[in-house]
Order: sequence, then structure tokens, then C-alpha cells
Amino acid sequence: MKLSAETQTHERYFQELMRSDCPMTKLDAHGDPRLAPFGRILRASGLDELPQIFNVLCGEMSVVGPRPCLPNEFAGYEPRQQERMNGLPGLTGYWQVNGKNKTTFNEMIALHLFFLNNMSILLDLIIIITTFALIVVQLSESELAGQRSRQLRDPRASKAPDREGEGGHSPTTQVSHP
Repeated sequence: MKLSAETQTHERYFQELMRSDCPMTKLDAHGDPRLAPFGRILRASGLDELPQIFNVLCGEMSVVGPRPCLPNEFAGYEPRQQERMNGLPGLTGYWQVNGKNKTTFNEMIALHLFFLNNMSILLDLIIIITTFALIVVQLSESELAGQRSRQLRDPRASKAPDREGEGGHSPTTQVSHP
């Protein structure tokens, strides 16, 4: 996010996601103007979460756990939804590797509660390995989205070079081999 970015847009967006039965797509998926340059790549790679490592080292967070939430979000939770914070928040978690932005708010809560009720070293390892695989996929998708965006801005960039007259063959040229 840009320094001193306004937060009311995100707060209203999240409140609507809590009330609706829609997938929890990120606000920046719709071209959030609050994102700093290169913000899309940082978000897709997960590098924007890197500073949270210090919270893990201080014991305030875990590598795997429920996604942390903001105090104003937590204030709107019902008692059952608040149970998702009964464990240390994590850098990654069961929700992140099981749909993340394709799940509804209530599905997110259910995934977090499932994790808390089934915590194990094996589950943590599966989540960590899956997280790295998903980061690779997200980076690839982010690069493709960037290419599509550049192609929309400059349609000439998406055209293949004309090879006729350059020793190449047009698609209708038949080549016979003796």
C-alpha cells in the first residue's frame, strides 16, 4: 500500500464481504489505486508478508495458523467467528491453501476452525509445502495478468511479427520436400 493510504475503502469492502455470500476477492484484484508501484508483484509473491517473520521470531505469530485480522474486523465478528483467533495467527494457513480468495467469509471461518481443531505437525508441513507451490502459481498468474494489461495498452505488442519476405513462410504456403 502507499504510505498514508486511506483505509475506509478496505473497511467498507470487508464489512460487505462479511455480510454477503460472495468470494473474498482481494480489493486490489479490481485495480486498487492505493497499491504502490510493483505492489501487485509483491502481493502475488507473498513478499509483502515478509516483515511478519519478525512477529514469528518474537513468538507473536506462527508460521502456520489462522490469518490475522484487524481489530475493526474482529469487532464485527460473532462469538463463533471469534473462535478463529484461539490460536496464534500464521503467515500461512489452511484457508490460504484451500481456496483463499475463492471462499466466502463463513467458509474462511470454517476452514480456520477446522485447522484449529486438527492441528498437527503433518498438517503444518502439508500447508507449508502447498503454500510454496501456490506462490509459484500466483507469480505465474500475476505475470500473465501483467502481459495482458500491457497488450491492452499496446495492441501491437501482442501481434506476431510478419515473417513473409523474411525467409519465412506464410500460413498458406505449402512446402514440399523432395
